[in-house]
Amino acid sequence: MGAGRRAVSGGGRTGGRPALLMDLGGVVVADKLPAAAAKWAARLGITERDVVTAVYAGNDTEVLIGRMSGPQWWSVVRERLGLDEDAVAELRADLAARPVWDQALLDAVAALRGRAATAFVSNAWPDARPQLSEVLPAADEAVLSCEVGFAKPDPRIYTYTLELLGAAPGDALFVDDVPENVAAARALGMAGHVHTDSAGTLAVLETFAARLPRATGS
Repeated sequence: MGAGRRAVSGGGRTGGRPALLMDLGGVVVADKLPAAAAKWAARLGITERDVVTAVYAGNDTEVLIGRMSGPQWWSVVRERLGLDEDAVAELRADLAARPVWDQALLDAVAALRGRAATAFVSNAWPDARPQLSEVLPAADEAVLSCEVGFAKPDPRIYTYTLELLGAAPGDALFVDDVPENVAAARALGMAGHVHTDSAGTLAVLETFAARLPRATGS
């Protein structure tokens, strides 16, 4: 992939704490979906798009915002794909395989502590928080769509996070791998960066950090 684009400063209200809002899946953790979709498309004789649609179509108005439990949603997926219980369990395991975290990005977020407010903002299904427990401490807060009732790119998840951090839009940087989600953040006045690779995002975070005051006591 090419180098990530530099964040463009937003025009929103300023005067709060500097803040970083960062996505998790596809940014600091590798996306398991492409490999899982390829495996199950070959097994079931359907396209990879068919697999993705079966697993995720409609999830943004149901399980992703906590209106349906994980087991309930997987019953929907099972029916869509015509799988038995063992096959569904295998598919779930493929999508929830032990995550591969980008330690350099996690370290960069953790290094901002005391200089900027930080939050992970993730579209996540119920019960995701325990699976993320090893990395969530890198940020001050973790906002999960299934817990707050709205998902990116809904503006409410951004404003909720900013209020939680005590930050104004014009003082915040938002990082995500989905252009639509970044566009929604920019529309609120935040600076935005579309993640395409670790090096590009690290460069953006370094530029962001360079403008921050030193941590108290440093």
